[in-house]
Amino acid sequence: MPEQSAPGPEQSLAGKEQSLAGNDQSPAIRIDGLQVSYGTGRHRAQIIHDATFEVGVGESVGIIGETGSGKSTIARAVVGLVPARAGSVHIGGEEVTAFGARQWREFRRRGSIQYVFQDPLRALDPDLTIGESLTEPLRLQRRLSKEQIRDRIDYRLEQVRLDRDLLVRFPGELSGGQRQRVLLARALATEPRVLILDEPVSALDAANRVSILEILNDLRAAGTSLVFISHDLGSVAGVTDRVVVLYRGEVVEVGRTEDIVNDPQHPYTRLLVGSAPSLHAGAIDREERARLRQVLDAS
Repeated sequence: MPEQSAPGPEQSLAGKEQSLAGNDQSPAIRIDGLQVSYGTGRHRAQIIHDATFEVGVGESVGIIGETGSGKSTIARAVVGLVPARAGSVHIGGEEVTAFGARQWREFRRRGSIQYVFQDPLRALDPDLTIGESLTEPLRLQRRLSKEQIRDRIDYRLEQVRLDRDLLVRFPGELSGGQRQRVLLARALATEPRVLILDEPVSALDAANRVSILEILNDLRAAGTSLVFISHDLGSVAGVTDRVVVLYRGEVVEVGRTEDIVNDPQHPYTRLLVGSAPSLHAGAIDREERARLRQVLDAS
């Protein structure tokens, strides 16, 4: 690890810092010493190294890192799409790390945590209408009547600013922004306490990007815990309370978003802040970016 200045009380390296929600309830997500690897034997590659952080109830946290840093792998481990080699993951106080296939099916059916994937065209079944895609998770729960499902879908469509006329259309007939909002509506249909969003605005134009971020900001204000997965610190700085910075599978910095933007401690965090065009205060020139890259490559 490269040398770095001592982090402040809110900016620690993989520390078990208190979440903004306080100690009166379990955090929405708690990750302790998480390790994830791919392959077996001599072909095993360690992807995540002892990641530790929390997401408080009603808190918005960004997991930031370049391609290959492991940010999506952590998110997938949280929802059981990839197994943890070591460490633990708690969701709402319940440890899920050792869940088997049946336990995961039952847990996912509750809908308390939802994952919004990066590519909506691949995430939506092309053979199902938008209405069928939206009602599917609610039918699997077997809790609501047909009328209640219809009312729930209508409410979520209104929330993400989509017309009900789209229910009879197929994913390929929608724009990219509409598909992204359909994915969001489907995730919200089960009334999750936690929403994980993988690069939710990276493929959208400026108008749709602003629209999606406004919707997510409203959700945060309503008490939903949000986890943003992104390579661009600038795109999530305005909608997150805290940021977790990943570099080569390690959590190198955790802190309040304002502190990370204004006083980044780790060289990689400084590079992220300085390279974000929307964060003018922390902008760095080409020579400084090259110097930071040399520091990181030497680590």
